[in-house]
Amino acid sequence: MGVVEELIRKEEKGTLSFGNYLLDTKTKKGDFKFEGATYKIKTFREITKLERNGALVYESVPGSTVTNFKGNSEVVEFDVEAAGDISFTLEMEPSKEYKLVVDGVSAGRIPTNVGGKLNASLELNEGSKISVKIVKC
Repeated sequence: MGVVEELIRKEEKGTLSFGNYLLDTKTKKGDFKFEGATYKIKTFREITKLERNGALVYESVPGSTVTNFKGNSEVVEFDVEAAGDISFTLEMEPSKEYKLVVDGVSAGRIPTNVGGKLNASLELNEGSKISVKIVKC
């Protein structure tokens, strides 16, 4: 899959790709316009964070590369690659339950907190890509 050299880009199929977990220093890009919203990305080996109009969309620790990201409060889908295991946070609907699907296999249900944060962890081998889908129950 590889990293996103330009830090964030719109794909032909109407999705976003972002992040570069190979960078040694924090790198930022703001004012990226996509579907009427303004995005800001901060990324490097320790963290990748995407914000839309100042609100959290995605954050991983350590950093990651995300491709084909699309979603709303009902469902989020993306592919992710990192140097190893990651923990990620998505901003979803507060106090709801979501089903986590990894590479087409159900990995259980995850509740969001009262602020709408959904937290999960993924086991990754360096350079391998995992497909993730989060669906509101």
